[in-house]
Amino acid sequence: MSTPAPATATLLVSCRDRTGLVAALSDFVFRNGGNILDADQHAEVETGLFFMRLRWDLATFQLARPEIEMAIRVLAARYELEWELTYSDVRPRVAVFASKAPHCLYDLLLAHQLGELGGDLAVVVSNHEALRPVAGHFGVPFAHLPVAADDKAPAEARQQELLDQQRVDVVVLARYMQILSPEFVARWPARIINIHHSFLPAFVGARPYHQAQARGVKVIGATAHYVTSDLDQGPIIEQDVARVSHRDDVGELVRKGGELERRVLTRAVRLHLDRRVLVSGKRTIVFA
Repeated sequence: MSTPAPATATLLVSCRDRTGLVAALSDFVFRNGGNILDADQHAEVETGLFFMRLRWDLATFQLARPEIEMAIRVLAARYELEWELTYSDVRPRVAVFASKAPHCLYDLLLAHQLGELGGDLAVVVSNHEALRPVAGHFGVPFAHLPVAADDKAPAEARQQELLDQQRVDVVVLARYMQILSPEFVARWPARIINIHHSFLPAFVGARPYHQAQARGVKVIGATAHYVTSDLDQGPIIEQDVARVSHRDDVGELVRKGGELERRVLTRAVRLHLDRRVLVSGKRTIVFA
């Protein structure tokens, strides 16, 4: 039986740029017997902002977790930091919302089964029954919560109750064909990830592949982003494109687009769960 990997801590930081920040954060780890495994920082001349991702081994670290947080609070007060601290042995719990299209859900379920997702897939939630066998094949609980077109509030209340029961940390919209209310979205800031079937900004509204084919596009794309109250305008996490030509009919565009969607969404979820994404206003800083 393999020995579990030692726990690590990951600190995400954003603040106004100033001298001594990297030294102060690195020295905090060094002084307490830690070994830095990854350190990535970015300073922007245009905005004057500083961003950092710092990950260290806890095997020899001299502070207990409550003491770590207290010490970082002191640093945060001194340097006016916005910060998030997480631990590798506390796995985020994920809920996937889907409707009828299975391709993105399949990719997430397979990544989870292979241990490559970076979190625990707690439940699949759908407004249809069509994907129940898919979730069942992978041994993931499935919840059918119908949504009435004229009144979505009762369904969203049931969804929120289920998410609370399952102690969910992040919601993934895997081609979930319902618009979430601003009230629902407000309860999950930077914790709802959606896949959009375009390289944003691009063709808006219904039948994007039909629009793309009619315009003779040469590249199609997919975009994963955080959900905000502005439809499809949230901070972008990941994107990808594929070449197309006049020989591709709508069916071929849909097939190529589906491949992009599932790859981009799974990559975005991994980046989020691995604590590599910082939101800064309407955009993201993504540490590779």
